[in-house]
Amino acid sequence: MHGSVPSTLAPENWPFSLEWLPQPAYMVGGAVRDALLGRTREYLDLDFVIPSDAVKVARAIARHYQAGFVLLDPERKIARVVFPHATADFAQQEGNNLETDLHRRDFTVNAIAYNPHTQEIIDPLQGYADLEQRLLRMVSLTNLKDDPLRLMRAYRQAAQLGFTIEPATQSAIRSLASHITHVAAERVRVEIGYLLASPQGTPWIVKAGEDALIAPYFKNATCESFNKLALVDTAATLLTENWPQLGLELEQYVRDTVKTTWLGIAKLACLVHSNPEVAEIELQELTYSRAEIRAVTTALKLFSQLKLTNMSLREQYFLFREVGIVFAATVVLALVDDTLVEAMSGNKSLRVYAPLIRRYLNPDDLVAHPTQLVSGKELMIALNIPASPLVGELLTEIAVAQAEGKVSTPAEATEFAHQLLDG
Repeated sequence: MHGSVPSTLAPENWPFSLEWLPQPAYMVGGAVRDALLGRTREYLDLDFVIPSDAVKVARAIARHYQAGFVLLDPERKIARVVFPHATADFAQQEGNNLETDLHRRDFTVNAIAYNPHTQEIIDPLQGYADLEQRLLRMVSLTNLKDDPLRLMRAYRQAAQLGFTIEPATQSAIRSLASHITHVAAERVRVEIGYLLASPQGTPWIVKAGEDALIAPYFKNATCESFNKLALVDTAATLLTENWPQLGLELEQYVRDTVKTTWLGIAKLACLVHSNPEVAEIELQELTYSRAEIRAVTTALKLFSQLKLTNMSLREQYFLFREVGIVFAATVVLALVDDTLVEAMSGNKSLRVYAPLIRRYLNPDDLVAHPTQLVSGKELMIALNIPASPLVGELLTEIAVAQAEGKVSTPAEATEFAHQLLDG
């Protein structure tokens, strides 16, 4: 197939010069697909197939451009070159020719190649026609069976691209669903993470649940669990409309090193057992990090406490201390629970949480964000007491008294602690 080649594929937009690629060499995969769809990315992710010496080519490019070099798969001869704003993977062609290589890929839309030397698009599997119809179609049943992670990837790619899965491919996925357990849990977890991160992923994770791909990992998930996912999106939208800052927080990652968003945490909490201790074991088996597990269990444990009206300042102080940065995800769960229990309009239940939300979003609020008037060391010196749990208890009581407006200076704080000791 010849056609107009999108400028995004043009070598002048690559992080290295075309002269470093031997002839023939082909660009394949997501970059070609996205360019043909007119999708642009700030971060370039390029994949090349080279008939021979792929690793040698990658190493030479990395050396010349002083870029990072990673040998990804010595057996299959795949290497990665890491530039500041791009990565380029170089793989040795599988089989005797390019066509054989393309026939080993997952879906037809990912089996389109581009020859940068001739500017030719090579499309033996009619992937371009599927792109135009926004369809994900398997290359073959065997290819899905050979790497069962591709079963989950179908849903992720459908969500990311806004595609549908072609019916025969859908039934093939269903028939192979039991094979998903042959894949390492952490690889499946990454795909699930993509689907949990945005509303576009919600119908697809529900579909993956219907097609029996999720059950091996979330053994306690029911139909109701999957229904809750869409309610999480609704609750997040409602919160964002009223408090944009909270909406931004829900999109943030739990940590830089952890690619789960706070919205994803609220969704995970819907898929696991409602008992935090059982949920913790489930998430450990899925190799979630300690930060993610703590976030889910905290939200599960505390969301019903957010519903309590007439909480004293003292109770609010302890609630904020326990919930910490998991607050946004916890409010989402509370709203979802309200919707299920009473099918109430969001605004009515929002009124219950508004005072707590305002406190949380106000960095100067002493109930949600206490500042320390005196340190433990200063207390020990002033009151002549040894280091012990008592010091921590006194500091807590001072913080509560500060939130209640009883003390506001270091001297008052120390005097207050003195009275507690004497009392």
